[in-house]
Amino acid sequence: MNDRVIDVRNLRKSFGARKVVEGLSLQVEQGQICGFLGANGSGKTTTIRMLCGLLVPDAGEGQCIGFDIIRQAPLIRRHVGYMTQKFSFYEDLTVFENLDFVASVYEMRNRRAAVDDIMVRMGLADRRNQLAGELSGGWKQRLALAACVLHQPKLLLLDEPTAGVDAKARREFWDLIHDMAGEGLTVLVSTHYMDEAERCNRIVYLANGRIVVEGGADQVARQSGLITFEATGQGIDNAARALRRMSGVEAAAVFGHALHVAGTERESLERAIRSFANLEWREVEPRLEDVFIHMLSVKEAAP
Repeated sequence: MNDRVIDVRNLRKSFGARKVVEGLSLQVEQGQICGFLGANGSGKTTTIRMLCGLLVPDAGEGQCIGFDIIRQAPLIRRHVGYMTQKFSFYEDLTVFENLDFVASVYEMRNRRAAVDDIMVRMGLADRRNQLAGELSGGWKQRLALAACVLHQPKLLLLDEPTAGVDAKARREFWDLIHDMAGEGLTVLVSTHYMDEAERCNRIVYLANGRIVVEGGADQVARQSGLITFEATGQGIDNAARALRRMSGVEAAAVFGHALHVAGTERESLERAIRSFANLEWREVEPRLEDVFIHMLSVKEAAP
């Protein structure tokens, strides 16, 4: 039995002369939380919209939740949850009224009970009569998530869902996602937050409409080829400024009381850090943030 909820091959999509997705193949298994990373314009949103049946690929094939992405797009739309970057519900309706409207669109049986149940699960019960427009960013996020999973989809597609939301609300949001994934829901989420990417079972990194690296967070870090050193001591801020201008150094950033330096050419990198012998250096595993910056620099350097 094939447990793949997403199984697509060689997807391509252009808008005019601009190629946005080019030969993308992706497989995601049931219950997996897959993180979609990449710079703005890398093709993440376009890919998500093709997977949920909102855009037709120019070329390629495959299935999403068992339906053909080209011939059965309307069926896909009824069985996925799609949460966009922008809050898209009625701000002049209450929390309950918004969810009741969504339930009616999906023609759900016992919709009142379904709405009551999802409000309890998402912690919205005490806000059922509050206007959506009066909610804070974190509570709007919960309302949007509740609306996306109300009809019990098999796949949840999240397009930068926590942009502009405070750290506490983001953590609570991810706790809800992991709870649902533990019950079998498959999640594909695009994000720019490295702490969120590290909470995914698998990471897929896009550049120029292609997947350039994928795997678990540790695996992606190893595949990047980055070499990283950490330093402690006096004057790390001045050292960071100087190191950023030196050959072989792709990144030099201060995190608290430590300086993190990364590059792909060991000899050049070691030569650079030897200039700061007053600091105490040790080699460490690359951070996912270092990998993300490295991927961006590779994309920018490409012709």
